[in-house]
Amino acid sequence: MAQPAWQDPVPLSLDTAPVPEYGSGSLADLLPTLVAGQEVPGFTATIPELTPADRNCVFLIDGLGWEQIKAHPDEAPFLHSLLPTSRGGTGRPLTAGFPSTTATSLASVGTGLPPGEHGLPGYTARNPETGELMNQLRWKPWTAPKVWQPHPTVFQLADAAGVHTAQVSAPTFEQTPLTKVALSGGSFLGRLSGEDRMDVAAQRLAAGDRSLVYTYYSEVDGKGHRFGIDSDAWRGQLMYVDGLARRLAEQLPPRSALYITADHGMIDIPFDEQSRIDFDEDWELRAGVALLGGEGRARHVYAVPGAQADVLAVWREVLGEQFWVASRDEAIAAGWFGPTIDERVYGRIGDVVAAAHDDVIITASVNEPHESAMAGVHGSLTPVEQLVPLLEVRS
Repeated sequence: MAQPAWQDPVPLSLDTAPVPEYGSGSLADLLPTLVAGQEVPGFTATIPELTPADRNCVFLIDGLGWEQIKAHPDEAPFLHSLLPTSRGGTGRPLTAGFPSTTATSLASVGTGLPPGEHGLPGYTARNPETGELMNQLRWKPWTAPKVWQPHPTVFQLADAAGVHTAQVSAPTFEQTPLTKVALSGGSFLGRLSGEDRMDVAAQRLAAGDRSLVYTYYSEVDGKGHRFGIDSDAWRGQLMYVDGLARRLAEQLPPRSALYITADHGMIDIPFDEQSRIDFDEDWELRAGVALLGGEGRARHVYAVPGAQADVLAVWREVLGEQFWVASRDEAIAAGWFGPTIDERVYGRIGDVVAAAHDDVIITASVNEPHESAMAGVHGSLTPVEQLVPLLEVRS
């Protein structure tokens, strides 16, 4: 029943926000489960549905969420046919983790830790040491990688335990700080074409009795951001990556398991004032805010000292029917960033955290012109962004 016009808006209850399945079915649980099955010391199989394999390959397709595969059987016939195999044959997805964004998810995959522990809690986050916003995808301004993320990667620990370990990706990623803190360990093999990456991944998988190989493709996400997931350009990329997945699956050496997953899904947001709320043009939302971090559908809001309660109250009043709006401690208590928060990570999380429920984003037209112009976006806790596949092919 509609609310009477005179009644104050009722903010979304934080209890209604879906919490990622940390510890049993999130991206952070994937590699620990795989290497536990390869008898790497110190790891436990936390996704109980998966069966161990001597050789494991993870193919991560940036931006290709569970809902997108389900919705496109014609463009992705191979991937769609594998939906029943997901998560050990249960036909269920994994959850990405919060926020559902590339830097956070890749760190969760590579370290086997939730965001509250690895410490990359968003697209941009405040560095408590400097007070500046840190872009954790582009690593600007420069921050010592091992200080920002000190935990070893699963790849490093598997390699040290004698597992043949390799990453196969675009050559430009080899020396990036994000790769260093999230995906390093064993060999990095840079290949420009998707076909070459699939072929090399299969070769490296066969090179050891126990192997762990990771490969990656980014342009599904790239076309989604630029043109939206309801575009011919995006659908063309989906068709292409469907062929890549089939190519890799057909080359698996014996005793192998291929897992096809993603770092997040994506949603298109209309270009109108109701759907795109411009922080840089909204005096109410700006009041008391020192820094705006995160991204359009998952905002970290850093208040001027002493203004935290007022900022929370205003954001909840203005946005609370469309966003889950939480204080830092409320978001942590709800488990959005994982079951525990490292001390060094606490101050990186916003004084206020706003996660989109409706088809809406908070843009910043002056300070984030590139991001504000994106057609397809992600970051929040909704199923279309949060759910990712774990499609399986075995040999």
